[in-house]
Amino acid sequence: MRLTTKGRYAVTAMIDLAINQMKGPVSLKSISENQGISLSYLEQLFAKMRKNKLVVGSRGPGGGYMLAKDVDQITMAEIIVAVDEPLDITECDGLRNCHNGKPCLSHDLWSELSDQLYSFLDGIHLGELMRRSGISSSSAARVDSQQVDVPRISSSVI
Repeated sequence: MRLTTKGRYAVTAMIDLAINQMKGPVSLKSISENQGISLSYLEQLFAKMRKNKLVVGSRGPGGGYMLAKDVDQITMAEIIVAVDEPLDITECDGLRNCHNGKPCLSHDLWSELSDQLYSFLDGIHLGELMRRSGISSSSAARVDSQQVDVPRISSSVI
């Protein structure tokens, strides 16, 4: 199993959103420009995250997105699963029918690894990831009406 750009971009976009939302809704165009992620791709990701109640959107001038929950209530697993990124590394998607309708010999190993991966990602909150990167939501809150200079988030942070 390999995390695709879908999961990586979703996490990166959520960090960017968390940093900049203190002054109001954040446009996807802003996130696109800050992180070098296609605007149309972000629209697809945010539609899924909105459906999964991770973000809320507002229309019109000054519209954009904000987190639906506090940064310390959103886990990496929630973000990744919300954008339909699979966290199951079994060949049968956990159905136990990988070898002619029966579990393969190594099914339990891959199933347990999938559980560990999910637990690991579910134990890391957006706020924690921001703090690990030296970015705090409280420092973002102190920014006035100026645009926050958001560094591109390295995939090594994620």
